[in-house]
Amino acid sequence: MDALHPHIAFTVTLLVFAVLQVRRGTATDVLFLGGLMVVTLCGVISPQEALNGFANPAVLTIAALLIVAAALRSCGVLDRVGNRLLGGAENERGALLRLIPAVIASSAFTLNTALVAMLMPVVIDWCRRRNISPARLLMPLSYLAILGGVCTLIGTSTTLIVSGILRREGLALLSLFELGYVGLPVAVIGAAFVALAGPRLLPRRTDIVEELSETRRDYLVEMLVRPECPLVGQTVKQAGLRQLPGLFLIEIDRAGETITPVTPHDTLQADDRLVFTGLVHTIVDLEKIPGLVPAADMNYEFRPQRRTGRRLVEVVLSRTSPLIGTTAREGSFRRHYNAAVVAVHRNGERLSTKIGDVRFQPGDTLLLQTRQDFVAAYRNSRDFYLVSDVEGSEPRRDHKWPVAAAMALLLIAWLIATSFLPRSGIFGGFASTATAAITVAAAMIVTRCIRAADARSALDLQTLLTIAGALGLGAALDKSGAAVAIARSLVKLVGNHPYLLLAVLYLLTQVFTEMITNNAVAAMLVPIALRVAEAGGYDPRPFVIAITLAASLSFITPIGYQTNLMVMGPGGYRTPDYLRFGLPLAATTTITALLLIPRIWPFG
Repeated sequence: MDALHPHIAFTVTLLVFAVLQVRRGTATDVLFLGGLMVVTLCGVISPQEALNGFANPAVLTIAALLIVAAALRSCGVLDRVGNRLLGGAENERGALLRLIPAVIASSAFTLNTALVAMLMPVVIDWCRRRNISPARLLMPLSYLAILGGVCTLIGTSTTLIVSGILRREGLALLSLFELGYVGLPVAVIGAAFVALAGPRLLPRRTDIVEELSETRRDYLVEMLVRPECPLVGQTVKQAGLRQLPGLFLIEIDRAGETITPVTPHDTLQADDRLVFTGLVHTIVDLEKIPGLVPAADMNYEFRPQRRTGRRLVEVVLSRTSPLIGTTAREGSFRRHYNAAVVAVHRNGERLSTKIGDVRFQPGDTLLLQTRQDFVAAYRNSRDFYLVSDVEGSEPRRDHKWPVAAAMALLLIAWLIATSFLPRSGIFGGFASTATAAITVAAAMIVTRCIRAADARSALDLQTLLTIAGALGLGAALDKSGAAVAIARSLVKLVGNHPYLLLAVLYLLTQVFTEMITNNAVAAMLVPIALRVAEAGGYDPRPFVIAITLAASLSFITPIGYQTNLMVMGPGGYRTPDYLRFGLPLAATTTITALLLIPRIWPFG
């Protein structure tokens, strides 16, 4: 081995860390891959060793689970779960108390990044319906998912990365529930802190709907309650349809009888026509409720199997449009454009509630259900002044939800079974988490729970490439001898005190995680932890567990963990918000972990 290799590996890793702090906008994947190429070209590791990270089972497992999560979202499984979870909660505290056990239990068996991606729209929707700022619940959602993720091997991608490194080192892998011996107490104490201190530490931010109220564009939309709609038999209040931010229920038309004003205690019946005035995104939310369909234009496609080929589009009618003077009920959009009218907006004029009879005028803004290629086909048409897609209006595959739910349960059972199946013999192929996740993800595509194109879009390439690059840098630190040199220096500096070494490694990992990202830090520090144990003559298990926990429990900054970054925009959070709530939570979990780890995994 070249004497310069340890210095090259250490310097490159240090530079990657430094650049991430100095240039916050730098793409992490490009930076880690660049560092990986430098150590490879300098001969620190071979090209084969550099590329091993891309074939790492943990990376493949994470990629497949992202596809599974997208399929569950596309089929409406998550909305059903969310409605059952939060549907009965009347206030912020009630919602938080419902979220705590459900999110911790779910994130123990589902990647917490995927879980937050699935539940975030549900929480935001519930907040809008109750005039509660999403900032009051989204940060707790992220923190609870992080806490639940350390209860099992499959709760967070960090544990999968660590287990992969242990496999490479020839050490015993983490079993499914091993981390839970300390992870579960940490999660319980952390959840108690979230429940008790969260309401006092969380910010109160105005919802974006209210901030934009002065420039809002209200549409008039008439929705038909079909017999299979889950809202049938519920009161307006129970259905969450009364005085929604951005949406107002004006009247109910029932068999020719008009009910107005609508009270919270009016019960919804099959074939009711509900007349709303509201913003585009709230109409999109209404359209996603199974069995609730726009009634202005009966050409609207409501059958789930056929709706997957259609989406919502906004258009502004021009003076030369052939639709001027026609109505939605006359079916002119179907004849001309194979489209159906969902809602109508006419600036400065209160439209009749029978929007199917409204005759279109130049400048009217219409919400249409169209085929997928409508925007491309008519963007430059003289029939419209403006044509644009409605964000978030992609059709869901509600008819596939039983299939998607069944496969998700199968995946969870399979992932649990991988901890108990033998690694060789007839069941050897079933003992891999990567095989399980990829098989179920492929089955989701084959059964049309998600389109192949949407599955590709679900892959977070930046995260996956960052992990692969970090694994390569970790291997370079280890193979070059840099990890051994760092470990010996640490032991010499701290002294031969295992408790102090454990605390230093834990805090070092925690600080690096808050500055960079959890998976990258775990991939690079686990080899160092193994060499620290070797240099001091200790069992490596407590040090590996400490690195795993510290890299997984990131609360202080938005960049330390993916879920914290995911809720930052929708919650309107700023960096000081994470510091105010996350710092005491991190201190609580750190003290708990450091007290428990040596008791469960002795040093030798």
